[in-house]
Amino acid sequence: MGNYFIFKFLKSKQNLLPFLKSTDFSKGIVLAFAITLPIVVGVYFDFFEVGLAIAIGALLSSPSDVNGSFRHTKFGILFSIAIAVIASLVGHYLALNTWLLIPILGVTMFSLSYISVFGFRASLISFSGLFAIVLSFAAISNEWNAYLRAFFIGVGGLWYLFLVILRHKINPKSQIEQILSEAVALTGNYLEIRGKLISSTSNRHKLQRKLLDLQVELNEKHETLRDILISSRKSSGNSPYENKQLLVLIQLVDVLELAMANPVNYEKMDRLLEKYPDQINAFQKLLFAMANHLQQIAYGIQSNSDISNNDSLETNLQLVKNSLKLYSLDFKKHSNEGYLMLQNLYNYQEKQALRISKIKNLLDDKNISNLRYSQKEEAYQFITSQDYDIKILKENFCLKSVIFKHSLRLAFVVMIGYAIGDYFSLQNPYWILLTIVVIMRPNYGLTKSRSKQRVLGTLIGGVIAAAIVLSIQSVFVYAVLAIISLTLAFSMVQKNYKTSAVFITLSVVFIYALLSPDVLHVIQFRILDTFIGAALATAGNLLLWPSWEFTSIKLVFSESMDSNREYLKEIVNFYRSKGKIKTSYKLSRKRAFLASGNLNIAFQRMTQEPKSKQKNSDIIYELVVLNHSFMTSLAAIGSFIQNNSTTKASSHFNNFVVTIDENLKQAIALLSNSESEFISEEIEIKESKTALEKSLADLTQASVQFEDWLVPSSVIGTQLQEAHLIIEQLKWLHTISEKLVSRIPAITSA
Repeated sequence: MGNYFIFKFLKSKQNLLPFLKSTDFSKGIVLAFAITLPIVVGVYFDFFEVGLAIAIGALLSSPSDVNGSFRHTKFGILFSIAIAVIASLVGHYLALNTWLLIPILGVTMFSLSYISVFGFRASLISFSGLFAIVLSFAAISNEWNAYLRAFFIGVGGLWYLFLVILRHKINPKSQIEQILSEAVALTGNYLEIRGKLISSTSNRHKLQRKLLDLQVELNEKHETLRDILISSRKSSGNSPYENKQLLVLIQLVDVLELAMANPVNYEKMDRLLEKYPDQINAFQKLLFAMANHLQQIAYGIQSNSDISNNDSLETNLQLVKNSLKLYSLDFKKHSNEGYLMLQNLYNYQEKQALRISKIKNLLDDKNISNLRYSQKEEAYQFITSQDYDIKILKENFCLKSVIFKHSLRLAFVVMIGYAIGDYFSLQNPYWILLTIVVIMRPNYGLTKSRSKQRVLGTLIGGVIAAAIVLSIQSVFVYAVLAIISLTLAFSMVQKNYKTSAVFITLSVVFIYALLSPDVLHVIQFRILDTFIGAALATAGNLLLWPSWEFTSIKLVFSESMDSNREYLKEIVNFYRSKGKIKTSYKLSRKRAFLASGNLNIAFQRMTQEPKSKQKNSDIIYELVVLNHSFMTSLAAIGSFIQNNSTTKASSHFNNFVVTIDENLKQAIALLSNSESEFISEEIEIKESKTALEKSLADLTQASVQFEDWLVPSSVIGTQLQEAHLIIEQLKWLHTISEKLVSRIPAITSA
């Protein structure tokens, strides 16, 4: 039992130190300071109203302070300040008769929420406006000049922006290093799961789900790093440090492609190597060693310490090589297809180890001025830009738009929430509105999840706060605990919403404890208002113009398959033309990875919805896995032709590619309930399949005349590996494309 508690302590310590060094924690400190200092100074100089307005301004401008380009963050905060000032003025003039106020409130909330149609950062600016409207109800009876109050809210926003700029100047590398460290660690997790997958005793279904989830997280980290590193080159030119991190990111993306690439069929490998478990164990140890080395690199980045040399990569590579030699000596006793499969797998892992070592070498290189990444125009193409054309507002002004329905839904629910608070004369009815604005999301699953977390967090926070208030009567303690709770609440809002809700409740209660002796009533009303707001938000998503995933996931499928078609096209072009890899190849790969991740996110949202709305979920999940398998097979071919000399593409190869591409076109057409003109030439594809398999058999037969065919670097050995991998992957891609065509009608007819 003692060892267990020691283990838990060490684990919590390992988790605590990275959190205290994280940008999330530093942002929490900055925001807590930005809010606390004006209030303290205002109280000291008897200008509490001024201090409170400045604090509110800092709070309202903070949502736009998220990971990403610092330039975008600054502009986001400035826009948040502007909309917070305007919304505060609007809120002041909402002191109307209830029946007149409610519809005007609804129109205002809809208009502010609809700004989200311009993307993620616009949604943060929108939230600042919504937040400002809600907070205006907290001081709606205040006689203080509205314009003066709005002015000081603007000052508070600028005060917060100043602190954000100061934080960035003091430690400009912290955000990059944290996200890069997380990306490297997640890549290590991905390789570890790949290692587990090759074991025939593993739960492959469960592990595949984990891979899909990890891909989503990695896509997010890569996109954020691209935004930070490439955007900074636009605004401040070439920085040697940022060039270095960009080169590391490029290697990380290549590592992910190699990790996704699946050059072996697991079931077939189980069958061929059933009597040779040592071969599988050797590869598994190698994959675990690479995963462990990436974790060490991630820790080195995070702790800003030297990355120790890891000889286990070379050792395990040599062990696999020796194992393959022993296997080849026993070649005549079993099918050489098993050897070719393992040799191809080894080649992939050898290239993977090389890329991981390159990442370490890049990070170890102290003379960063020698590192160059001069292809600016190429780099800029990898930034996902947001279109801010005013036409987008018009195009989305219909019930087909998810954001339009969300804005309409939010407006109605807020009106209902205000009416309930006014009718029952609740102590702080604006808490109901605040809960609705904070919890409500465009999809039901996330709204329901946040509702549960918010209610549970509020209950826990309320119980803890009540216990402290009843046992301690000290204004100083309340003030200290309020500041600490505020810092932790803001630090955890992105990482752990339930824990953040606990600390938000604690901070609110302690602030009220400083102002009012009847704080237990505050706790009661806080819990009641939170429950009402959460219930209204969940019910609103369920009943008012709901956006169920099964109605929109077909579009996400189409986008993912279309991006896979483009990826296939670029791979084929590269296979035919050889030479240096083109930017268009890398862009198509990026789009395919992101689209596959978006499809998995859509499916995850679907699983959070009511069972009655999860139509054909089993078939949809099968299609998600097939789509992902298609992409990993493409990655296997793409990685192979990048890292090996290949022969000329044959007419039979072209036949396969055309058929696979047409199958994807047909699948996309089926998703949109339109017809495809393509009719698969079964006889032609069968002839190509037979011809390719015969060429592989002939090559295998001829190879036994050469003593060096088992040597990977030999001409005959290279040709055999290429023929085996390309033919196997083409057959697999064709099978998947046919399955997609056959399965899709089941979800389009629902």
